[in-house]
Amino acid sequence: MSTETFPSLPAIDAGFLEETLLQLMAIPSPVGLTDGVVRYTAGRLDAIGLPYEITRRGAIRATLRGRESRPARAIVAHLDTLGAMVREIKPNGRLGVVPIGHWSARFAEGGRLTVFTDTGQLRGTCLPLKTSGHAFGGEVDTQPSHWDQVEVRVDVRARTAGELEAAGIHVGDWIAFDPQLELMPSGYITSRYLDDKAAVAALLAACKALVDSGQPLPVDAHPLFTITEEVGSGSSAALHGDIAEMVSLDIAIAAPGQNTDEHAVTICLQDMSGPFDYHLTHKLIGLARQYGIDHRRDVFKFYRSDSAAAVEAGNDIRTALIGFGADASHAHERTHQESLMALARLSTAYMLSDPVARRDRKSMGSLEGFTEQMRPEEMQVPITPLPDPEAFLAPESGGS
Repeated sequence: MSTETFPSLPAIDAGFLEETLLQLMAIPSPVGLTDGVVRYTAGRLDAIGLPYEITRRGAIRATLRGRESRPARAIVAHLDTLGAMVREIKPNGRLGVVPIGHWSARFAEGGRLTVFTDTGQLRGTCLPLKTSGHAFGGEVDTQPSHWDQVEVRVDVRARTAGELEAAGIHVGDWIAFDPQLELMPSGYITSRYLDDKAAVAALLAACKALVDSGQPLPVDAHPLFTITEEVGSGSSAALHGDIAEMVSLDIAIAAPGQNTDEHAVTICLQDMSGPFDYHLTHKLIGLARQYGIDHRRDVFKFYRSDSAAAVEAGNDIRTALIGFGADASHAHERTHQESLMALARLSTAYMLSDPVARRDRKSMGSLEGFTEQMRPEEMQVPITPLPDPEAFLAPESGGS
């Protein structure tokens, strides 16, 4: 029987969370162009009063000290977003592009954007190849949706490739699409790139709540902010050997066939990389119940996170995934303030809770203290007796 006590949760500063989200959204950060958002996040940690370290490329590992240093835990959100890159400077004075990360060109169509050249920034729009109905008629409705079927119209005087090159544009220039952020009086939030800046804002708000409250943590907690999650690597560079548990904070998918809700926090049991740790996941479910945090349980078929990257890199750690419920992921996303507050509260509850197993302070050990999913008496499976083999034998034929 668990002897864990449950301290009261410090209040989450909703104004701080919203301000942080607004400022994060104003900083373009497609994968590979993340220095600005890293510097902003470091400044936010300075303001909260959390020490941190930064890797060579920019992943951040902050530290909230606990009464014990082991088994340490990590709680991670990613700063990078989707984007695009110049693939071709076309003879017609427009740009062919490829995506950064995995998203559909149908959601790029019509998007305003910034091209980051070697020497400056240029504005433009992503358009289908056949845009004007006055020129192409019904063909504007029948052309395919694909990255080969869109191009970027840059807002410079250019009708040839040479004129674009003269404006300073090169193959390989980064492109960031405008987020188009709106915060509604009803509490709904719509934007590109809520994945994962909404979770970053929630995590920073949770950190602020813990620091402001002065409540002691049982073990060291390391908030991690990664910069390559959208291309599949993510958290591995910022981990160290003391970390035994890691919870990823990311977008959760509200869609037909899913159990996620835009007004609650989602606890994911499995994604395409496989099931998450049984004990850590059920601990999070128990914390949500204990503190009355509105939550849902879900399974995602086409989804991976920083947790998968950490395990695939060879880290022997318990992993879990919790997220803010959102509609239209990797498109024009929408969530609700209630979901972000629930995510921040569950993150706070987790960092205040005891570790899953004290035995996890060492990477190897004996059976003593090892976790138990079901007791032997709970694993009894009724066995149906086999029928008498003789019943399958053909009866002997009798002569007349």
